[in-house]
Amino acid sequence: MKIIIVGAGEVGYNIASKLSSENKKVVVIDKDPVAARRLSDDLDVQVMIASGSSPNVLLEAGIKDAEILLAVTDSDEANLVSCLVANMISPTTKKYARVRSADYDDYHENFKKDAPHIDTVINPEIAVVNTIRRLMSVPGAIDMGSFADGKVRFVGLRIDRNSPMANISLTEFPSLFKDTRPLISAIIRGDRVIVPRGGDKILPKDLVYFITETEKLNEIIEQFGKKIKPLNSVLIIGGGRIGLRLARLLEKESINIKIVDSDLERCEELAKKTEKAVILHGDASEKNLFLEENVSEIDVVVSLTNHDETNILVSLLAKEMGAHNTITKISKINYLPLMKTIGLDKVVSPRLSAATSILRGIRKGKVLSAISVFGEGAEFIEAVALKTSGITKKPLSKIAFPKGSILVCIIREDEIIIPSGESVVEPEDRIIIFTKTEDIQKLEKLLTVKLEFF
Repeated sequence: MKIIIVGAGEVGYNIASKLSSENKKVVVIDKDPVAARRLSDDLDVQVMIASGSSPNVLLEAGIKDAEILLAVTDSDEANLVSCLVANMISPTTKKYARVRSADYDDYHENFKKDAPHIDTVINPEIAVVNTIRRLMSVPGAIDMGSFADGKVRFVGLRIDRNSPMANISLTEFPSLFKDTRPLISAIIRGDRVIVPRGGDKILPKDLVYFITETEKLNEIIEQFGKKIKPLNSVLIIGGGRIGLRLARLLEKESINIKIVDSDLERCEELAKKTEKAVILHGDASEKNLFLEENVSEIDVVVSLTNHDETNILVSLLAKEMGAHNTITKISKINYLPLMKTIGLDKVVSPRLSAATSILRGIRKGKVLSAISVFGEGAEFIEAVALKTSGITKKPLSKIAFPKGSILVCIIREDEIIIPSGESVVEPEDRIIIFTKTEDIQKLEKLLTVKLEFF
């Protein structure tokens, strides 16, 4: 598989790193020699210092032989032009474009149907806002996502010492939790990703990922010793594009919102673009602001400024002053592993969201979706098994999955099945697989050779 990436920034670097580690042929194009040199020094990819919207450059990069073009620069216009030019030269090449501006929101479908014929338009800001809203709904949730049109959820929860799950082995689950027991997909202990087996124990401080039917989520959250409370108030620090999108979403739910921004002109603009939100002009890194707003009484503080360092400082300050729940936006992906160390578990990244959205369309076997978790140390992959599949008609215990992979859910029409070793996958079932990143290549071979997908 040959893939051309236009843009060597954080998103382009992240995707190129992942794809090159899976032995895919990758060409990266960027006008910035510093960004290009970083990729050339760090990764086994071909790098071109040039414009990705130039027909001659795309031809030299091998666009006619490329299966996929990913346009992921920081410029929406440059990404759209790159796809337009690529479509003129090589119409059969799939095109993915990163488009962030809200001005284009109403035209995503037009981009797909008309020129530049983009197969997938990715707006990472919309994905991040939706992630933030999901994290707000579950106390203690560090990560959360859905499959099968929202019928199935995966949740990542940090285990407290007082949690009923603490120090419990997985073999005890059936007797303790009966039919409502969650399927533990992964245990993150320190820097290790553990694909659990029956004898494994859940320990305090573990980050546990589980799969459940959406309708049983509240019940299972309580089994972890947590209670879901109504969301009444949110303090948003930073009134940029993401902050405004989040405020508009929360306004529809009649949640009390306050937005803090240090730019007076932006505050005036926010007042015009929101209906019920209270707009505050001030510096959120000052303790006085949190004191005046009684931060300990606010349900969630979300730090969404354009500066990672400010977001980190604000979230730490809010926690120190009694905030129960903080969510922090981080753009620099290499910061993500540090967040747990400094006490910030709930972190979102627009760039990681963009990379995740793009990668789901690249996986072999034409999987329905793929979601990276644990800073991209692992993935949930959703696919459909056909009658020719090698995974059907025999118990899961008889299937040779890679050691770092586990099938965690079967969706059969309207039935959600949390599988055991005796479960059997039928043709047309949707399956959800959890896998370590290091085992994706092995899993892809299994999916490509023994499975057929839509």
